[in-house]
Amino acid sequence: MDYKSLFQQIIALLSTPGKAWSEIAERGVGRSVMPAFVYPLIGLCGLSEFIGTFIGKDFSSVMFQVALTRCCAVAVALFGGFFLSAYLLDKLNHNWLGGKDSYDRILVFVGYSMVVTFVLNIVSGLFSIVVLHWILQIYTIVIVFEGVRRWLKVEENKQTAFTLVATIIILVCPAIIEFIFNKLSVILN
Repeated sequence: MDYKSLFQQIIALLSTPGKAWSEIAERGVGRSVMPAFVYPLIGLCGLSEFIGTFIGKDFSSVMFQVALTRCCAVAVALFGGFFLSAYLLDKLNHNWLGGKDSYDRILVFVGYSMVVTFVLNIVSGLFSIVVLHWILQIYTIVIVFEGVRRWLKVEENKQTAFTLVATIIILVCPAIIEFIFNKLSVILN
């Protein structure tokens, strides 16, 4: 695992998404986005949530259980949200755009488009920025738009609509899964 290139990719996507998507298109990344980008970031999000649970609190068995539950909730939400978003966007791609892109291309698109969600989950796991977290999620639309233009190469007349739908799917899927996971963990406790 090369964390230096991982962080360089994060910075590139956040600072200059158009250029980053062009570089991704040149490299022709396939399913390698999962072990090289998505999985390490999900792990960092879970670790951040675990550590953040203990900040300012006493270490006890109850806090350890809470930390593990929160860590699992974030990891399950991001992992499930990634694949659910990819599945829904693949179906949308086939039905709306004529299915010109493979599932691997959709996985790459969703993985890199979730960069804002990953970074904000890492930061909000350590610091309480709930309102700011949701406000900053709006930047996802810029990254998705550049991905739609440069990676998926969607027709110009469909770019805006596809960008809005894809952004909503990418942001909502992990939130729904986390909500369900948290409700189930309360019920099962």
